[in-house]
Amino acid sequence: MEAFQRIILVHYHEIGLKGHNRSTFEKRLQKNLEALLVLWPVVTVHRVAGRLVVFLKEGTSFEEACAVTDALVLTPGVARVSCGFKCARDMEVIGRAALDALADAGPFETFKVHGRRNHTDFPVDSMAINRQIGEVLCLAHPDKRVRMKDPDVTVNVEVVQNAAYVYARSVRGIGGLPVGSSGKAMCLLSSGIDSPVALWRTARRGATCVAVTFSGRPQTSDAAEYLVDEICQVLQKNGCVGRLYVVPFGDYQREISLMAPPALRIILYRRLMFRVAQALARKERAGALVTGESLGQVASQTMENIACTNAVVDLPVFRPLIGMDKLEIIGDAQRLGTFEISSQDAPDCCTLFMPRSPETHAKLSVVEEAEAQFPIDEWVEELVASAEPHDYACPSYKPPKSR
Repeated sequence: MEAFQRIILVHYHEIGLKGHNRSTFEKRLQKNLEALLVLWPVVTVHRVAGRLVVFLKEGTSFEEACAVTDALVLTPGVARVSCGFKCARDMEVIGRAALDALADAGPFETFKVHGRRNHTDFPVDSMAINRQIGEVLCLAHPDKRVRMKDPDVTVNVEVVQNAAYVYARSVRGIGGLPVGSSGKAMCLLSSGIDSPVALWRTARRGATCVAVTFSGRPQTSDAAEYLVDEICQVLQKNGCVGRLYVVPFGDYQREISLMAPPALRIILYRRLMFRVAQALARKERAGALVTGESLGQVASQTMENIACTNAVVDLPVFRPLIGMDKLEIIGDAQRLGTFEISSQDAPDCCTLFMPRSPETHAKLSVVEEAEAQFPIDEWVEELVASAEPHDYACPSYKPPKSR
């Protein structure tokens, strides 16, 4: 019995709705997948009939193919990933490939066949493909039932120009747009649960993400920095982050805590962070800032306090989590793979010099008056100069040219 070449079909949805620029998004997704799969047993990645086909090396096992599938499902732009076979355009051969594909699908009681003929030079039409391949599967599995609506397994047969693709095991992806198709964003990232999810959701909309984290160093240890690095290593598996800037922030927080009204400390910290993030965004030619704020979750995330923070920047500030509750965010973090990392305790700038009763409804004029005593512009220059860049694997990221 012949062994068919294993393939992975990568389906996309939102890209398929694009107009004349659709090929630009397809090529971007193809380049991303080629870079992300460089260490896997992959021969090549082709664009075929409205999807991408990943051709695996001869002898690739089912377990290895599943591992490739798992590596792709969290990649932005991927709507669904299917594990199957390439075979000749011959109905007898397709039937044997369908049996192999069904065997890979796992336990089932009901099934159906969905045939699709993309080229009319193949003499068997879609309905006949369904009937003939269905008969083959029924003979091999007489104890199983055909169900046309909501079967346990659907065996797909796609006949294209020079081959047929047969697959039954499909896993849903996260959808969205490929990273690198929607500009660049500067993301404020901490070791907490929320901000990694905000970065990931921004990458899912096609943005190339650069991150900045503010360390409590030298007033605290650098333990939180290691957690942020671990988070970035998770994010880079799907090309979601290109660079992380680590900014030692502890001494500046200490200066603010000594002289500013205690209730305003958090707002003053964040206003300084936003100024630094914007300066780094200008350096990176990023078009927006991204934060993990959720409305009303903590003191700094009330409408009034958000307005006071926004007032110091002119770049747009995206807040992908603004309407989500904590359980929804935790669910995303668990799916992404950052929740366990973020659940570890480590001293960071967020917990440094925290007031007992932070202001929840700050007035901008009062905040600006309290801030006027500090050399803010000088501090921003110093903090930007002290930022330590760390690079990660992101196919669409290009470091800024040194001037």
